[in-house]
Amino acid sequence: MCHKIRKGSLFHEWGNHSLEERWLLLGLHELEGIGRRTIQRIWSSDYRLHELLHFSERKWIEIGLSPAQARIAAQCYDEEWVHERYQRIQSSEIDVVTYVDEGYPSLMKETVDPPWVMYTKGDKSLLHTCSVAMVGTRVPTAYGRRAAEILTEELCSAGVTVVSGLAKGIDSICHETALRRGGNTIGVLGTAIDQIYPPQNASLFAEMVSKGLIVSEYPPGTKSHPGMFPQRNRIIAGLTKGTLVVEADARSGSLITADAALEANRDVFAVPGPITSPKSKGTLNLIKQGAKTVTEASDIIEEYEADLRSRQVSSYNRGQSLNLKKVSKTSESETSEEKHVVLLLEQGTMTLDELLDATAWDFGLLHAVLLSLIIKKRIAQLAGTKYKLI
Repeated sequence: MCHKIRKGSLFHEWGNHSLEERWLLLGLHELEGIGRRTIQRIWSSDYRLHELLHFSERKWIEIGLSPAQARIAAQCYDEEWVHERYQRIQSSEIDVVTYVDEGYPSLMKETVDPPWVMYTKGDKSLLHTCSVAMVGTRVPTAYGRRAAEILTEELCSAGVTVVSGLAKGIDSICHETALRRGGNTIGVLGTAIDQIYPPQNASLFAEMVSKGLIVSEYPPGTKSHPGMFPQRNRIIAGLTKGTLVVEADARSGSLITADAALEANRDVFAVPGPITSPKSKGTLNLIKQGAKTVTEASDIIEEYEADLRSRQVSSYNRGQSLNLKKVSKTSESETSEEKHVVLLLEQGTMTLDELLDATAWDFGLLHAVLLSLIIKKRIAQLAGTKYKLI
């Protein structure tokens, strides 16, 4: 259904051709039944967007639209339609970033299937920061929650923008931690930008708009359906230099984001978890397949240190204070065995027998590692040969 509010010349009011093109693309993007692949066919044709105004059904069919799509396009796509789309955006608290804008993120543009239009709320400058995706299960264990918090804190301290999907579980934990630490974070929605899902994230959504950025490729008013969520994962991966899967079972949706990262030729990282935990099957499989193991944020930072430094120097040159933060390792003096025990105890207090089972070490090795960590005041021994982190 076309809703046109006025007559008049779009081009008479907008003399700047770049403005014309971005709003013409928005108008095309918001036509009912015209998806991103159809827009790709139109974009690949010999016609410029302004030439499509007032096309007949036959002309639309000639450039690749189905009869049903051509009927809608012929009825709706004209100057009045585009102007109505423009006015709706201008009168809302929503902004747009289109494929033809100079401010369209270069990383996203390098992917095989970039969104033509991204609807945003918040600080659009975050689209041009050094960013890493953090994703995982919607029902994390205590270990997964703590790992997400620690890694988010350290990444934000290093100046990395954390990108996730604003879903329950790991996504929300990462966003909340970034905001709490004063870091940068972007939430990519699997719904239209005027819908909050899940509803219990309403306060987090509002804080993200105020202190971070919300992004969606779906026009306001779009009805949600399950297929929209996997599609948003390609945007999470496309906006970032790499994707970190914090905790995921073998069939977790977060693995779709990892696949999208690989397709975009981006890095994939994974946090190892207990081999006895079903929630770690997905991440352990990723590591087997070649994902880089992450036990501390420096495992990620070292891949992008040069980019982070150049961005901070650029900020300094624009008159801001230079603050090149280094991510400290969990402890430079800890051995790999000690770090492994620390990760296990981050799940909670464990007995000696439980640690023996989890590590599969002999008693002598485990006893030596535990004693060393006690001396370093990293753990404490409780009654009943139980151990906890300090």
